[in-house]
Amino acid sequence: MATLQDISVSAAINILSALGFLVAFALIRLQPFNDRVYFPKWYLKGIRGSPTSSGAFVKKFVNLDAKTYIKFLNWMPAALRMPEPELIDHAGLDSAAYIRIYILGLKIFVPITALALIVLVPVNYTGNTLGKTREVTFSDIDKLSISNIPSGSPKFWAHMVMSYVFSFWTCFVLYHEYKTVATKRLAFLASEKRRPDQFTVLVRNVPPDPDESVSEHIEHFFCVNHPDHYLTHQVVYNANKLAAVVAKKKSWNNWLVYYQTKYERNPKSRPTTKTGFLGLWGHKVDAINYYTEEIEKMSQEEKQEREKVVSDPDAIMPAAFVSFRTRWGAAVCAQTQQSSNPILWLTEWASEPRDIYWRNLAIPYVELNVRKLLMAVAFFFLTFFFMIPIAFVQSLANIEGIMKVLPFLKPLLEMKSIKSVIQGFLPGIALKIFLAMLPMILMIMSKIEGFTSLSSLDRRSAAKYHLFILINVFLGSIVTGTALQQLEKLMNEPSTEFTKTVGRSIPMKATFFITYIMVDGWSGVAAEIVRLVPLILFHLKNTFLVKTEEDREQAMDPGSLNFATNEPRTQLYFLLGLVYCVVTPILLPFILIFFSFAYLVFRHQIINVYDQKYESAAAFWPQVHLRVIIGLIISQILLMGLFSTLGVAKSTFILVAQPVLTIWFHRVCKGRFESAFLKFPLQEAMVKDTVEKATEPNLNLMNYLKDAYVHPVFKEGQPQKHEDLDEEDSSPLVPTKRTSQMGSKHESDASSEVKN
Repeated sequence: MATLQDISVSAAINILSALGFLVAFALIRLQPFNDRVYFPKWYLKGIRGSPTSSGAFVKKFVNLDAKTYIKFLNWMPAALRMPEPELIDHAGLDSAAYIRIYILGLKIFVPITALALIVLVPVNYTGNTLGKTREVTFSDIDKLSISNIPSGSPKFWAHMVMSYVFSFWTCFVLYHEYKTVATKRLAFLASEKRRPDQFTVLVRNVPPDPDESVSEHIEHFFCVNHPDHYLTHQVVYNANKLAAVVAKKKSWNNWLVYYQTKYERNPKSRPTTKTGFLGLWGHKVDAINYYTEEIEKMSQEEKQEREKVVSDPDAIMPAAFVSFRTRWGAAVCAQTQQSSNPILWLTEWASEPRDIYWRNLAIPYVELNVRKLLMAVAFFFLTFFFMIPIAFVQSLANIEGIMKVLPFLKPLLEMKSIKSVIQGFLPGIALKIFLAMLPMILMIMSKIEGFTSLSSLDRRSAAKYHLFILINVFLGSIVTGTALQQLEKLMNEPSTEFTKTVGRSIPMKATFFITYIMVDGWSGVAAEIVRLVPLILFHLKNTFLVKTEEDREQAMDPGSLNFATNEPRTQLYFLLGLVYCVVTPILLPFILIFFSFAYLVFRHQIINVYDQKYESAAAFWPQVHLRVIIGLIISQILLMGLFSTLGVAKSTFILVAQPVLTIWFHRVCKGRFESAFLKFPLQEAMVKDTVEKATEPNLNLMNYLKDAYVHPVFKEGQPQKHEDLDEEDSSPLVPTKRTSQMGSKHESDASSEVKN
């Protein structure tokens, strides 16, 4: 049980760590040779150039201007200076909407924190129950929680009233933020420049036809059913093996460049390597000759694989990117059912080309449900077995438990300084280490499930991560921590006292979460801005691989927001704040510091560093809203359970309306705003089409779209040259070869009617 001293030690450690990271960042970013690490976004936009190299040689590496060091914290106001409309133009709506998550946290918790500290903390402190009981182990911080109020006290009415006030305020803020983001999304889509995905849909589960190829079948179907709007299509190839060959060739080419650069710097000695794994063993050979020969072999293999993909009908998947003459036509196709069989000719909006995860397009549609089932089972076992290290982490917070298991450490653990570090700092950092590898595992699972865009992979991984954190980090910490701390008392006391003991023990887990917030939310966010790993990698690449300006740009690693990891972690703070705002309000100031600090840091990173891999126009916001709602409902249910153990008459009947009203509120928001994130209004599509036709009457849309969705490995060699339709041709009839199917005559008649 962490005491006030333990929390103070942890706060001191994390504050000093955060300040250390900030000072290091403020000083390192001023050095000219680090400029590309801390301002890569401006380099990629072509706005910023390398710092001047004139004058003394040392100026290339060290900033000698003393005035800049005096203003080393000027990045903070600079991060807040850019207005949101300009931020959207600069970084995209995804980035701006992500920043609004932290604004949402501040809007919710600033008033809640003020009310809780003014009203509930004095009520809790004057309860004086913990000082008179021996039922549970407690600390001074717990005297500020609801556990310090005696059972059946009328003081609980203050908590119930505040619970309703906090819930109402949370819903009020959620509604207005949902409305704001939905409005910004529609405005963003309406003002956005022309993009291929505005005219394109992804068609999957194309039924086989014995008389036509997949490409012919798709072309015939859309010419018949969308005669006035169909333009062209690009079939999906299973080019995964070819992509692997190309990637391997690129990797080996990088090694060749490395050894050539090394030889240019020291012409007296030819570089050598070994032919075994990573050059660690095998025969020693001339590195340049070896990689040159291997690249030539790989080029031949690439050529053969490319020809195989082009000529093999089995390499063509029953899916395609279908493009239309207008946005209106694409919207109609993407948002309607194409066939009487609802599982055939499935259409959805195509993601923008850079958002496509090409590998998963080759997965047959019938496999997807099987894959999702298998991953659901795997995720269940992953979540269940992860409870073991979580229980271990919680045991670290119980110094008495460690002494029982490892009695020889008792003299060391009884030292106040060691005890404070273990209970106030070690549990939080241990939990963060355990969670470090989890996002990568969840992303692999999402890829196996078969999602076809990077944005959908991020959203799916975020959903898994959120559920994992909810079950293991939050519920797991409370259940296992409470059981470990109060195990002896729970076994020895009468059964009638069991629920009261648990009810009073759960609020006391706030001390553990306070340490976690400081480790993850303070030090962790401060470490984000230093970018230590990208800094080291850039200088290694710059030293050994870079020889041209283009090489130097490729060595920059701006990174991205990493929504799949950061958003679920942020949702944990929403959950903790909503759960403990009534139970242990003293936790709220720690959460406010996190939201304020994270808003500042990530706004700076979005402006100067991150280069987003895609733009989904804030498509993730419905999930953000839903997860806050889930946290709110969990807090309301836990509060009902807690009050039922504290002898508050009719508390359940008073509080049961909260989750019911919250669910009703979510349904209202879903019906009011969610469609803006799932569909594109036909009215908006027609407006954009009309304006474009008036301003660009000679636009050749075919040339703009025909190569937009070609697999990247085919960019310099199209696998198929299907006949393009002339935009001026008013007859979209495509002759069909089908004569064996029952419906062929009917479709031929339909084609004739279209032609006539």
